[in-house]
Amino acid sequence: MKVLANDGISKSGIKALEKGGFEVITTKVAQEQVANFINTNDVAVLLVRSATKVRQDIIDACPGLKVIGRGGVGMDNIDVEYARANGKHVINTPASSSESVAELVFAHLFTGVRFLHDSNRNMPLEGDSNFEGLKKAYANGIELRGKTLGIIGFGRIGQAVAKMALGLGMKVIAADKFVSNAEIRVDFYTGQFINVDIITEPLEDLFKHSDFITLHVPAQEGYVIGKDEFALLKDNVGIVNCARGGVIDEVALIEALDNDKVLFAGLDVFEKEPTPEIQILMHPRISLTPHIGAATLEAQDRIGTELAEQIIGILKK
Repeated sequence: MKVLANDGISKSGIKALEKGGFEVITTKVAQEQVANFINTNDVAVLLVRSATKVRQDIIDACPGLKVIGRGGVGMDNIDVEYARANGKHVINTPASSSESVAELVFAHLFTGVRFLHDSNRNMPLEGDSNFEGLKKAYANGIELRGKTLGIIGFGRIGQAVAKMALGLGMKVIAADKFVSNAEIRVDFYTGQFINVDIITEPLEDLFKHSDFITLHVPAQEGYVIGKDEFALLKDNVGIVNCARGGVIDEVALIEALDNDKVLFAGLDVFEKEPTPEIQILMHPRISLTPHIGAATLEAQDRIGTELAEQIIGILKK
């Protein structure tokens, strides 16, 4: 049987699938040609990440397609219920990229509190002519230790973020519609560990008490943080979104940054992908990455291997 990994797959994933008797195709097929390619090449499994969309048209046009797999957590680019109603298996890898996304959250947090995003723009331009001026401009950094991190969405990724925050000496609070409490285990290289119980609280309380906020929620109708929510936040809060574009009102975010309500933002995802608004891209208080939360070698290895194991389990019974 053939597997089309249209948005790529790790070598470990390819190796595991080939060992299981599958032929893996990694040719990048244009969105409008995916259905035709699947039918022409008798593809049984379609694997995607965030780029390829698997909507009703592809599902209807490909009766021979047995499995649709998403390398990662969110499946908003797949019509999941429709696919399952039409006899397709739909799988994803919710645990594989948690640590990678959590580390990117802290990359943005450290960048924001020490102005690295702006410094790295200006040092090549003025480092040799205005060194002392830049030194003064970036001299008011703050520490994460001792501050309160509010985590919106306390699933696997949110809890991975909590572990890192606790290790840094931060206070962690969380809000989640479906998780009431969680025991966070923080492991150390010596084999020692500590357990910390965290009880989630109302979103409004999190807004009022957080020094920094990070979002880990799926795509949804409406904003999680819009103009009204920005008004509830503490002054000089830092905000990071490595979840999904559209959960923060970017117009309201720009206004909050310009009014000094928000100290900085770290964005890995955007309302308009793959063409973010120029006001976002050029803002001196926003740290930017191009939707790379799960894009580490380690995460991609885990994702590929986990997808292979699930596919083999479904089709080789």
